[in-house]
Amino acid sequence: MLRKHIGTAMAVLVVLAPFVFGLNFLFNGPGAASGFGITPWPQGDAEGYFIVKGVRDLTVALTALTLLLRGHRRTLGIVILIATLMPLGDAYAVFTHGGTLVQALTIHVSAAVLMLIGGVLLLTEKQA
Repeated sequence: MLRKHIGTAMAVLVVLAPFVFGLNFLFNGPGAASGFGITPWPQGDAEGYFIVKGVRDLTVALTALTLLLRGHRRTLGIVILIATLMPLGDAYAVFTHGGTLVQALTIHVSAAVLMLIGGVLLLTEKQA
């Protein structure tokens, strides 16, 4: 039972974190970007990338929320494992575009590891 609670808590984090990040990028793009790890971020017309990042994050959050609320825990586990590619891609972008390895690891790879654990917990739950 503890395993299921931990899996649920991690699934809730997969919903909340990108939801908050997405809203932050939509409404406070330059401020949100300051914690991402790449500097300098686009300015002027290129700030449209903040909208892309915000919508991407909100889409992941709402997909995960839908699966969680509908009780599709195994499917949610698969989606989380697939979505783990996003923070890994973000880490690669940070490391190859002006960020540091420390930023890439602490911000993005750590998120990917947590998502990986959460996805595996959901996939390995005993079915009721």
